[in-house]
Amino acid sequence: MRQPFIKQPNEAAQLRVVFLDRATLGPSVVLRPLAVPHQFTSFDATPASLVAARIADADIVITNKTPINAASIAAAPNLRLIAIAATGTDIVDFAACRARKVAVCNVRGYAVNTVPEHCFALILALRRNLLAYRASVAQGRWQESGQFCYFDHPIRDLAGATLGVVGGGAIGAAVAKLGRAFGMEVVFTGRKGEAETRDGYVSFDEMLGCSDVITLHCPLTPATRHLIGAAEFARMARHPLLINTGRGGLVDEVALGAALRNGQIAGAGFDVASAEPPPPGHPLMALLDLPNFILTPHVAWASEEAVQTLADQLIGNIDAFLADEPRNLVQ
Repeated sequence: MRQPFIKQPNEAAQLRVVFLDRATLGPSVVLRPLAVPHQFTSFDATPASLVAARIADADIVITNKTPINAASIAAAPNLRLIAIAATGTDIVDFAACRARKVAVCNVRGYAVNTVPEHCFALILALRRNLLAYRASVAQGRWQESGQFCYFDHPIRDLAGATLGVVGGGAIGAAVAKLGRAFGMEVVFTGRKGEAETRDGYVSFDEMLGCSDVITLHCPLTPATRHLIGAAEFARMARHPLLINTGRGGLVDEVALGAALRNGQIAGAGFDVASAEPPPPGHPLMALLDLPNFILTPHVAWASEEAVQTLADQLIGNIDAFLADEPRNLVQ
């Protein structure tokens, strides 16, 4: 077996590990100690202006959402590893890491249950108009109806509906599995603008036209930014629900508001926004008066079970790197 990473005699005695934004994992998660002696410094949050100073002496930096740019990397001469406590990696300057031979790893697969469950919580609430009925009951509408039920808002089954899945990774596949369990027909879509569609997939435009529910599970890249905009809403012939538990920025949020208000889509459930937290004037905040729009605060990933799995994998990634058996490397 390869020997674990040990600092040289002329270096400081202990490995220095800095966690820049520990509060992003929540108070209930347990971070077990690393397998080797180390000095662990944890900050609940780190503003951009303090990143360089806080990691200046670090050998390993843990970050969830705090960006680490080239200047911060240049200010950390001992830096060997950036361990991202998430799957997304766009918060790290990869060019600077390559130049300095700094490894980067991420966590994977921890959200394969929690995100699909949250996705279907949004779908079911919207498809059956639970928020609208809850509000009307609170306002006395049931008593006013004079009978055992009333029909102010449409209620639709999932069985027999078509679920369009954008993103064929582990989470997209798990969402599709739940959809089939509800009796839905599932279609996976190819990339927007693809000349040829892969076997088992439909074209992006066909997915837009045939789906009763569209759910997004793809990364945010230059090619997927505003994947759904005004032109795409206009092609949604079946007035579907739109669910985004993927990344803020996949949907043109101004166009979303117009589509909701003019009836191009039946409703939308979002767990992500282009700015997080969204400021008061953000386009999604302007939609909170609508009964067919649900916005949750980027918590689809955050079941207690999933966050603990993430934390265990995060520490395991660092232990593996220190044992010269790196895993989940993205750089």
